Amino acid sequence: MQLVINTYGAYLRKSGNCFLVKKDEKSFEVAVNKVNSILITTAAYITTDAVKLAVDNNIDIVFLDAHGDPYGRVWHPKLGSTTLIRRRQLEIYDNQDGLNLAKEWGLKKLDNQIDLLARLAKARGEKGSELERHIEEIEQSREQMRRLRGTIDARRQDMLGLEGKAARSYFEAISAVMPEKYRFAGRSRDPAKDEFNALLNYGYGILYSLVEKACIIAGLDPYVGFLHTDSYNKMSLVFDIIEMFRLYIDETVVYLFTRRMVKDEFFEPLEQGLGLSKEGKAALVEAVNRALDESMLYRGRNVKTRNTVQMECHRIANSLIRPGEEPNSEDWDELVDGDDLREERSCQ
Repeated sequence: MQLVINTYGAYLRKSGNCFLVKKDEKSFEVAVNKVNSILITTAAYITTDAVKLAVDNNIDIVFLDAHGDPYGRVWHPKLGSTTLIRRRQLEIYDNQDGLNLAKEWGLKKLDNQIDLLARLAKARGEKGSELERHIEEIEQSREQMRRLRGTIDARRQDMLGLEGKAARSYFEAISAVMPEKYRFAGRSRDPAKDEFNALLNYGYGILYSLVEKACIIAGLDPYVGFLHTDSYNKMSLVFDIIEMFRLYIDETVVYLFTRRMVKDEFFEPLEQGLGLSKEGKAALVEAVNRALDESMLYRGRNVKTRNTVQMECHRIANSLIRPGEEPNSEDWDELVDGDDLREERSCQ
């Protein structure tokens, strides 16, 4: 689970083998073996004992701003896996292998968009023909992307252009199935211009943190990307890899709107836009965690959705140093069950 601190002035400390969260007279404890990560979304207090407990148990502490973007994290100082993985990231950048990786991630993103729209079209007969038109447009972009050859530098603008064209069709289709009150005019960021994008942006922030952690554990350098260009302190690889997993947030946010679970009090005005209130953040985080904890079929195995991010990062790292070789069943067992194999400890 993710332990979320979203109450202003809350206090987090260690209590035996548990994290204790306290605000005024209210408090609760969570056993360390139940926690995957800690998200802090507001001004709060945290003791060094709690930090050490998290570090000792490979639990990252992530600080999110008002838009849901991570602005800092506490993590152990060890490199994940071998530095050979990082060398290979640099080596393949200038050849077809680098473009193939970027294409794989981009094609997966477009496949996910097509899949979600197809399911929405099936469930909404009156919107079916309109959604089918958008699906066809995304399929055209997908076919053009599939045929790209060369290097990243030579094809970057082609890739970005095709992704952007597909995204416009995708979000136009999503808006069409929203309740009338919540329809929107495309993507907007920093800040969001509407309720849908406010929830989507915050959800993506949570996902960025999950992908960054998975990269570090797998031994990938989150700053050495392929499609997204390098710049000072930009985690280019995280921006690349997250494309395959945006569906997890997209589907959750669409579900909240189409099931009429979104409330006006979820939002608060920001300068030139909208952000999420405490209630909105809590509702979204709960929905995202519920979705990430659901089981799905991944490479022939039933695993928690959240574990697919770590497993895919390990697969990418493995492909860099042992091309064509998939992790064996023991590797998958360790990745899927690692958290469950930690010793059960009571809060004493």
